[in-house]
Amino acid sequence: MKNFKILYLIIMVAGLFSCDYLDVVPDNVATIENAFTDRYNAEKYLATCYSFLPSFAGYGNNPTVAGGDELWLPDRVRTQNGPTLARHNQNVTSPKFDYWTGNTGGKNLYTGIRVCNILLENLDGVPDLTEEERIRWKAEAKFLKAYYHFYLIRMYGPIHITDKSLDVSSSTEAIKLFRDPLNDCFNYVISLLDEAIEELPLIIDKQKTELGRITKPIAAAIKARVLMTSASPLFNGNSDFENLVDSEGTKLFPATYDPAKWQQAADACKVAIDLAEEASFRLYQKEDYLTPFELSDTTQMKMALRSRFTERWNKEVIWAASTSIVGGGRGGLQGASQPRLFSLEANPVQSNLAVPMKIVEQYYSKNGVPINEDSTYDYSNRFKTRVSGHDDRYFIKEGEETAIVNFDREFRFYTDISFDRCIWFGNGVYDDEENAWWIKARTGEPGAVYDANDRTDSGYLPKKYVNIETEFNADGTQYRTENYPFPLVRLADLYLYYAEALNEINDIPTDEVYHYIDRVRSRAGLDGVVDSWKNFSIYPEKPSTKDGMREIIHRERMIELSFEGARFWDLRRWKLCYEYLNQPLQGWSVEEKEASAYYTLNTFYVQSFTVRDYFWPIKEEQIILNPNLVQNVGW
Repeated sequence: MKNFKILYLIIMVAGLFSCDYLDVVPDNVATIENAFTDRYNAEKYLATCYSFLPSFAGYGNNPTVAGGDELWLPDRVRTQNGPTLARHNQNVTSPKFDYWTGNTGGKNLYTGIRVCNILLENLDGVPDLTEEERIRWKAEAKFLKAYYHFYLIRMYGPIHITDKSLDVSSSTEAIKLFRDPLNDCFNYVISLLDEAIEELPLIIDKQKTELGRITKPIAAAIKARVLMTSASPLFNGNSDFENLVDSEGTKLFPATYDPAKWQQAADACKVAIDLAEEASFRLYQKEDYLTPFELSDTTQMKMALRSRFTERWNKEVIWAASTSIVGGGRGGLQGASQPRLFSLEANPVQSNLAVPMKIVEQYYSKNGVPINEDSTYDYSNRFKTRVSGHDDRYFIKEGEETAIVNFDREFRFYTDISFDRCIWFGNGVYDDEENAWWIKARTGEPGAVYDANDRTDSGYLPKKYVNIETEFNADGTQYRTENYPFPLVRLADLYLYYAEALNEINDIPTDEVYHYIDRVRSRAGLDGVVDSWKNFSIYPEKPSTKDGMREIIHRERMIELSFEGARFWDLRRWKLCYEYLNQPLQGWSVEEKEASAYYTLNTFYVQSFTVRDYFWPIKEEQIILNPNLVQNVGW
């Protein structure tokens, strides 16, 4: 199989971390023996193991940004990998985001696994390594090897476990490998992570040169994620794929539900939380946003919630991808999410990542419940307009007309999403009373549609990606981004995982379930689940039932972790894609000038998701080269 007929030498991409640690493998290292002759070259090879981490900070290499239903790119860029996947135009001849063979936006993770195996098989022979370094580097390689296996499992289901590197002289038959049963795949990943957790450091001591390298809290958090995935409906008791059988008759997909998996997941979540808190990770709070400017409590809260994602290496971010920087360029995540503030002609940003209306509506009201459940919310008139008053001035420009759906929402709505007439705090102006920037997005205004590519199809942009310190120059002709590594695991993520697992293992929600979800809600300025539903929801008993609490936890994850990639994988593991990804994508009529016309709901696409779309197809060429591989169901 082509995947396994590779050269030993892998040349890594330069600049993997924003430090000197991960540099290019020297060109004169021609053999494995030379790569492990001394500490210097061995560390370069460890850097190569890291170089296969997927790219997370763009829609060309990361399926979770614009490959689902959370963000949308205009038709003009539909041939790019993310928009193609979102339009369900996946195929078997050249799959989008092919991480099995390393094509069309994907990296060859089997090559990455092989590189990790080579390091593990040769590190003992490096003469000038300390024993502490040898143990730590092996643990890092084990983690990366486990993570690459896990990434493939989420995409393809059952995969081939690659525990040892195959020799390039192996026979043709030896490399015609089978896919392993799904439970074996998960168990293998967990066993590797357990070995890694035992030997990894709790914290990074040399933060100037080693931030981004793997620690105990990172490995424990990923173990929790793996077990949450394994316990969830897509992988636990799913009969849709029970006919996935290899040529020897081995069933690859378990159809029997195992409730014990939720207990295992809950235990792993608690261990991960304890390790993270021992390492001093905590939720980012309002007081953590430090500024010399005099701000209202409202703006201070908004800035803290924006910073929970964009402030690099803040104390909530357990793992950030130093290989994936959220930064510059018109098409970078910040430039694609930034509305123009100066003039339509000055156009250094693309402003083309659209947030569909259904994502806008998923955020809570200011009372902490869904807007369609809030007994005080004018839900039936939400698409009509009203004029902003003085009490709205920190969210919407006073005296301006915008949709009712944009009023009286929770803080995270205003920190994660921007829209016509909303306040844009920052861009060099730190006066939140008189001179704050505000978005004007109707035809002829600075933030309006520019052309077929530089446009938002919905009228909403993901403000969450834009660092507060990012700004235009004085006349709006240039755009400078304050870059940061893409966060992969935040403490809030673990709290919500734990609440979810606990809810699944009990017949009714316990106080501990409420405790962990309420910690996330409290940081966002909301009351606890029980009080919020009792006081404002038309379904006040919902938090008291297992099914009701499951729905609440799902929504909380979709809000708190919006645009971070969680929704893409969560909807799959929950087996809810058929429900969510067969809905119309809607927004405002963004090419209109008058408010009455602009605020007319418009459908710009209707998605179509089928059962086969839960998993990637294996590239057809691989099936031909290796008859022992069976294709995924439906492909």
